[in-house]
Amino acid sequence: MNSCLVDDMIIVLTTVSKKSDAEKLAKALVAKKLAACVNIIATSSIYRWKGKVVKEKEFLLLIKTAKPYEKVERFIKKHHSYGLPEIISFPIAKGYKKYLAWLARGR
Repeated sequence: MNSCLVDDMIIVLTTVSKKSDAEKLAKALVAKKLAACVNIIATSSIYRWKGKVVKEKEFLLLIKTAKPYEKVERFIKKHHSYGLPEIISFPIAKGYKKYLAWLARGR
């Protein structure tokens, strides 16, 4: 596995309020080959919204992909229920070579 292949791999994070929304978005991302794998993690989020501190139950999606960030972002924005969805990404610096090869193939 050469380093230029790893440079194209990212993890994108987004949160949703319902488990059913998380599953629907995850399945769609994988079905459209915009992600090789999506993990869904139940969590609590505390954030400031419209001047108030809010605590909400949310579902965090860890979207692993070798697709361009912009394509994944566009898809999430189009299918997300939030008016201002969290969509952030970070590169995969290193990993198990066989797993990264699988991720690069998108399956």
